[in-house]
Amino acid sequence: MSSSDKEDIRTDPGAWLHFAGVAGSGMSGLAQFHALAGGPTTGSDRAFDHGERQDIRSSLGDLGIGILPQDGSFLDAAEPGGHCAGRTCAAVVVSTAVENRVPDIAAAREHGIPILHRSELLARYVATHRTIAVSGTSGKSTVTAMVFTILRACGKDPGLLTGGPVAELVNDGRIGNAWASGTKGPDIPESYLVIEADESDGSLVRYHPWSGVILNLGLDHKTPEEVMVMFQTFKDNVCGPLVVGADANLASLTDDAEVFGIGEGDRPGTWARDVSLRPDGSDFMVEGVTFNLPVPGLYNVANAAAAIAACRSCGISLAQMVPALAGFAGVSRRFERVGEAAGVEVIDDFAHNPDKIAAALAAAHVRLSEAGGRILAVFQPHGFGPTRFLREALVQSFAANLDTDDVLWLPEIFFAGGTVTRDISSADLVDDIHGHGRDARFLAARDKLPAAVAAEARPGDLVLVMGARDPSLTDFCRTILVELEN
Repeated sequence: MSSSDKEDIRTDPGAWLHFAGVAGSGMSGLAQFHALAGGPTTGSDRAFDHGERQDIRSSLGDLGIGILPQDGSFLDAAEPGGHCAGRTCAAVVVSTAVENRVPDIAAAREHGIPILHRSELLARYVATHRTIAVSGTSGKSTVTAMVFTILRACGKDPGLLTGGPVAELVNDGRIGNAWASGTKGPDIPESYLVIEADESDGSLVRYHPWSGVILNLGLDHKTPEEVMVMFQTFKDNVCGPLVVGADANLASLTDDAEVFGIGEGDRPGTWARDVSLRPDGSDFMVEGVTFNLPVPGLYNVANAAAAIAACRSCGISLAQMVPALAGFAGVSRRFERVGEAAGVEVIDDFAHNPDKIAAALAAAHVRLSEAGGRILAVFQPHGFGPTRFLREALVQSFAANLDTDDVLWLPEIFFAGGTVTRDISSADLVDDIHGHGRDARFLAARDKLPAAVAAEARPGDLVLVMGARDPSLTDFCRTILVELEN
């Protein structure tokens, strides 16, 4: 199929699209967006076939998305009485995580149905909206949510496609990672869309947004040198305003950009000054306007400065943004309070790279500044390759940001499947962290950890669970609460 034919598919909001692997965060968002815009939508996922992630399955079904077995039979939905009766499937949408041997892909190839990577479909949405694309190695989901919250509160009626569920949408009964504009068609340029542009799979270079945000550059999935090449291409693709963080690693990208950061700054830009951190949030000023932010951590002040800079380009005044950010409800698994039992608070966080871990631990220390307790941290590394790549930096991050009386547990590395070399263990990281004088403990079986954490905890402590990719971590936090109650 030619690129022009694929473009016809992507620009037809009435086309039937089938999403293989629809339970994934990026895929579920795209499926919701297509369905909310009125497009016929079906999806499959092996997690659903195994009886897992039923909450997501139910939420997708509530939007009219047909959930089908992932066995190659999705074309039966075109039969009389099927979910897309009388229609022809225009394309099967897949992510990098969906392997070629998945039956739906084989069926699509057998019947000549185009296969689109999720980034190709997202590129279509980016091109047909006034899109603000947020990139960076840390903070993308939170800044995307903040920009969406501000635009929504100021009557811009934006769309949203992101990785981390936005709490204000979750509180309305949604999955929370997607929203479609209710008042403007998908092909009207004035219709705002806020997206998270991912560098981990290189897909951000495919987007040509109206406005771009580059937050920071640290060590995550790829080397900083590799990511910088992508950021330069992303910058060149931005059609209008560009916002770049005051990160020394991003200095070469700041020409003709709106710079943001914390402090006085050495050039005009959006600078958060007079910062005051609280256990539950912060106060700061931008050009004499006072902001109150209800999510903790100095890193969230930087995130808010980025969102403010991006929204100024949309013609929104600082005064208009104040109440919007004051009502910001956060993002799922971003320093999210799960509960408290026996005087011990439990926090769930997505932190998985060295910078995010450092930020989460710093926020936890501020949270404990009044109680005087310890951090009882649990970190679950994900993937043998990423753990091997980040090993030294992860060890240094924990060594620098844990106090000597804090405790850190690591279960074995979370493995989602595939063929990899398993030549590293969480036990290796524990040994390295021990060498820096920190209390790190290896307990391979994660189901043994809640009891171990509860046995160690005392009133005033804070349990901080960190890790990515594993959707069961929030339930794991709840299990720790149950152990604390007992």
